[in-house]
Amino acid sequence: MSDLPAPEEASIIAPVSAVPSSTPDAPEAPPHALAPAAVGLWRLQRFIRLGVVVLPFSIAAGIGLSTVTHWGVGAIVGGALLLVNLVLAIVWPPLQYDAFRYAVRHHDLLVQSGVFFRRWSSVPLSRIQHVDSRQGPLERMFGVQRVLVYTAAGVSADGVIPALTEDNATALRDALSRRGGDDGV
Repeated sequence: MSDLPAPEEASIIAPVSAVPSSTPDAPEAPPHALAPAAVGLWRLQRFIRLGVVVLPFSIAAGIGLSTVTHWGVGAIVGGALLLVNLVLAIVWPPLQYDAFRYAVRHHDLLVQSGVFFRRWSSVPLSRIQHVDSRQGPLERMFGVQRVLVYTAAGVSADGVIPALTEDNATALRDALSRRGGDDGV
């Protein structure tokens, strides 16, 4: 028997912008992070949602409450809804970014996400049917792409990595496609 330590599971690809997890409470966290532009993209998406959904809802809630109570109560509730969502639009994206990691290990793709409640998804490489990369107009503006991993289990993506640089998304998509399972049925 050899006294050599067991080799660590090697990552199939090492994205250029990969950053090791710095959270002390999760040393086993997957090592690769998203593109830093993810924070700006998510903030912009939240501000758009704020203007399109939250602002009209806050106004309607304030007006609705002011018809049954004092107008000041409606204004305070509507303003509070708007303020809470504004603060979340600013504060939440960096927390999401810090919580998201992924790793392509020898047998699976491991994805970690969740700010309050951590979620780990393991997609076995042998079960991967196909891998897509997508880029909407806002993602194009920020120079990032989503990578979606599909298995035979369902119609929706089983693994989503939301904001990688275009080069990293292409490299990950190609690596997972090469390592994916047999499509023979």
